[in-house]
Amino acid sequence: MTQDPSHTASFAVPRSSDGTAHRTRRNKVPEPTVYFWIIKVLCTTVGETAADLLAQRAGLGLTGVSALMSVLLALVLVAQFRTRAYRPGVYWTAVALISVVGTLISDNLTDGLGVPLELSTAVFAVLLAATFLTWHRRERTLSVHHVDTTGREAFYWLAVLFTFALGTAAGDLVAERMALGYLTSILVFAAVIALVAVAHRALGLDAVWSFWIAYVLTRPLGASTGDYLSQPTGDGGLGLGTVVTSALFLAVILALVVHLSVTGKDTTPAPTTA
Repeated sequence: MTQDPSHTASFAVPRSSDGTAHRTRRNKVPEPTVYFWIIKVLCTTVGETAADLLAQRAGLGLTGVSALMSVLLALVLVAQFRTRAYRPGVYWTAVALISVVGTLISDNLTDGLGVPLELSTAVFAVLLAATFLTWHRRERTLSVHHVDTTGREAFYWLAVLFTFALGTAAGDLVAERMALGYLTSILVFAAVIALVAVAHRALGLDAVWSFWIAYVLTRPLGASTGDYLSQPTGDGGLGLGTVVTSALFLAVILALVVHLSVTGKDTTPAPTTA
């Protein structure tokens, strides 16, 4: 789902005193091309399977994995903020790690503290809404075409973290309450994302909100995909296991990121001086 700048008129680019648009740096995040959505779903799947793999197979436990992944994410985000423009390798490493951390935040609340999924889903939804509201009030834009200042990038990554946590909690809530099964869940979330795309293309749903709604929904879609591939056949999965599933998806992510690093197909064109 790509964004048409004409749909983001209400989220204006900051302007200088003479009224001309200006940007401080190159855009720090990729354009939402088809590559973006494929890698996003793959990273989400890896976030689900890798968290389970490290917690169960590696014997680190939920607390140990949470601490380790949080430290790694902090280090990668420091590298991301220090870059002057979008770098596929750094950016997608951060997304993969934040998908794991977002999953672990939700799992810690549910499994570790016994917080009901209804409550955690509501809390993450409120936190995400508050992030968007504050972001827009301060920066006058939520568009991913203009993540070109340190402030906007900070809001962007905070929103991404909450989308993963919200997607995890909401996805688990749907799966447990409705008992749809992994494959049916995949089809349901894919259908809802398709409806958002249709609403954007045919009904004029704002591109910014279309993007972020789809971004949240890809989390339960990817989680359901990971569970379907990795869980035993007796539980409704294909029985590939978390090791094989994680390795397979990481290999595809690596290939796509290398391709984008070479071709630059998802890079926002450099801004012209106003």
